[in-house]
Amino acid sequence: MKRRILVIDDDELVLLSLEELLVSADYEVATAPDGRAGLAAAGRQTCDLVLLDVVMPGLSGFDVCRALRALPAYRETPIVLLTAKSAPQDREQGLAAGATLFLAKPIQPEQLLEMIRLVFAATEH
Repeated sequence: MKRRILVIDDDELVLLSLEELLVSADYEVATAPDGRAGLAAAGRQTCDLVLLDVVMPGLSGFDVCRALRALPAYRETPIVLLTAKSAPQDREQGLAAGATLFLAKPIQPEQLLEMIRLVFAATEH
């Protein structure tokens, strides 16, 4: 069974690029262009991992991360923050919001896929 990844990012080009990369790596992908749409998508269908941008209009990635962690289906789901905000306090804020990992953009596609494989390997029971 394919792993399902939810990608939430307000940059359409980033969203399309990540979707293409993940689909080509044989993942099932759901996308959302902002935090509210991301939470709605998460409520419709449980995902195995969430890739989440931090800086978005409306709800920030930190807000979305906290909201996802409040949902029983997402308490243990890996949430990876992908962001251009890479200051130590941003990282601390992301981890405090419940993120599993905090990765600075830009990230090389091969590195992202390897990180996803490692996260899935670490969370298999």
